[in-house]
Amino acid sequence: MCAQILSVAIRWQSGYDPLGIPRTLGEWDVVEQQGEWSGVRRFLREIIRHAGHMALEYQGRIGRMDIERKSETQLVTQADRAVEAYLIAQIKQRYPGHAIVAEESGEQAGQSCRWLIDPIDGTTSFVHGQPFFAVSVGVERQGQRYLGMVYLPALNELFEAEKGQGALCNDAPIAVSSCARLSEAVLATHLGCRGFGPPDDNLAAFAAVKGRIQTVRILGSAALHLCYVADGRLDGYWQRKLQAYDAVAGMLIVEEAGGTVSDFGGGDERFFDELAASNGFLHAELLDLLGRPPAAGNLPSNEYGRKR
Repeated sequence: MCAQILSVAIRWQSGYDPLGIPRTLGEWDVVEQQGEWSGVRRFLREIIRHAGHMALEYQGRIGRMDIERKSETQLVTQADRAVEAYLIAQIKQRYPGHAIVAEESGEQAGQSCRWLIDPIDGTTSFVHGQPFFAVSVGVERQGQRYLGMVYLPALNELFEAEKGQGALCNDAPIAVSSCARLSEAVLATHLGCRGFGPPDDNLAAFAAVKGRIQTVRILGSAALHLCYVADGRLDGYWQRKLQAYDAVAGMLIVEEAGGTVSDFGGGDERFFDELAASNGFLHAELLDLLGRPPAAGNLPSNEYGRKR
């Protein structure tokens, strides 16, 4: 025990905390070059779970919470702001030189890596006492998706992925479904109501898709929908007018579970105005129904299971 305490003290004095997470930007860059992301993953697991527990506590007193409208259809609560402030504070303390993009507070400039935070994805569900909301945090390195975590606190499910390392739910490997027939597929989306007009209301796409599939689920959280595609609970998902913080973490989790993400043309030029995610087997047919057939060669091949 004494030796362990001494080891922790030495690591702290040398610039590392007891979890092995670098405390300065320069040390982070060294760790990046060595390919050691395990400390960062441990750090993110810790703070995202705490953030989710904060959200649950706030949901338990929703009737006494201030709720505002950012627009006709978008709500924001004290919980959104408190959870986001906690996550930003923790990240800035660890990695003061990193960029952060967060839903409620906007963008903070930085270098090396960028953290994308949606403190409560699915605020309307959250406000109405439903369990379908998530804390979503993605990390980009040099513009590429590198680490993503989505925590569903009401369901106690933590989805995570690191580039090239597969995807997990509560530490168990996950993979997309093997459904290869659109007529047997369960898809998810979101329909714009008040304040939306075509094509952003998604009704035309919904009309084109609904007659060709088994059924549609609408759970109100892009991050949750993407994780359900990754875990094979859904076979696909499409949506318009997302923001990067809504989807970056979930997109990586889908890819690392063996799935495919693209815009409606099969590329990435229109992220995040258009987003389609699937198990890969259904992707070309889904894009065709969404009205913009994929360009030749744009869709990566997929095998059942996790990418390596």
